[in-house]
Amino acid sequence: MKKALYIFSSGRLKREANTLCLVKPDGEKKYVPVAEVSSLYILGEVTINKRLLEFLAAKRITLHFFNRYGYYVGSYYPRVFYSSGFMTLKQCEHYLDYSKRLLLARKFVEGSVKNMLKNVAYYVSRSRNRETSESALEYGREKLGETVEFLERALSRLGSASTVEEAMAIEGQARERYYTSFNAIISDPDFHYRGRERRPPGSRLDALLSFGNSLLYATVLSEIYKTHLDPRIGYLHSASLRRFSLNLDVAEVFKPVIVDRLIFALVNKRMLDRTHFMEELGGVYLSEQGRRIFVEQYENKLRQTITYRKGARASYRRLIRIELYKLEKHLMGEKEYTPFVAPW
Repeated sequence: MKKALYIFSSGRLKREANTLCLVKPDGEKKYVPVAEVSSLYILGEVTINKRLLEFLAAKRITLHFFNRYGYYVGSYYPRVFYSSGFMTLKQCEHYLDYSKRLLLARKFVEGSVKNMLKNVAYYVSRSRNRETSESALEYGREKLGETVEFLERALSRLGSASTVEEAMAIEGQARERYYTSFNAIISDPDFHYRGRERRPPGSRLDALLSFGNSLLYATVLSEIYKTHLDPRIGYLHSASLRRFSLNLDVAEVFKPVIVDRLIFALVNKRMLDRTHFMEELGGVYLSEQGRRIFVEQYENKLRQTITYRKGARASYRRLIRIELYKLEKHLMGEKEYTPFVAPW
């Protein structure tokens, strides 16, 4: 089975015979059969050449670059193999017809907020069994309960959003309130939420959110490449001359169930602590060891299978692809898109 390949080491990545070969600064070579690779994530200082890019394009492998702090830099998106003029026209039609675009924008926000609700509601029930003082228990339940009510009100307001910007504002407000509930979910005060800071990340939690979201954006982009969809045409996030936007839309639905749940597990199970972070240039970033741990668990999460409807199971990676197929059916007028909502 093909899998994502993450490269943390520095060196020169090249084609050698029918394999990918990383030549490290000391001359050591590491080989990976190209048939085993679905996408490449470059997190080290790696040099490449045109011959390698031609090889990756022929094998339909997407290439994603991150800087030394874990920020997503960009992607090499090979010539689209499943290109469909019909689907591109349908995407454009749903973008240019504002009512159709607004409907999809609301759907992405709906999926996002509903999955936030799933997370908070789960920890409301779980807090009853948490081993802590009664006063802290009551405080946590109260804060989580208030967040549930806030998110439910946000969902009720979504249907009356008359512009894409209004839908985005509702999502932004819901997410800000949702993040404050992390302090009743995450047991380590070193990772408590104190306000979102992105560039640069202002806290360890900010660093985890930024890195996890960047990985998810790249993962969704790789899955879009395997469909007929054009990643440049989004609906919640405006189409841009310089960036992909559809992957940002779809990622909103999956952030709570993939990235946020992963962060809860990494911190509460003490797989990550303050020693896995560094402070540079006024920001807080994961160290290389921290990124390696995060990536390993992120891939485990994507491989995890769940029952998403009666009699049907799929991995989270597969669920992202299914979400894209559902979007294709909506664009073709076959079935209205309904966002994925986690069963628990």
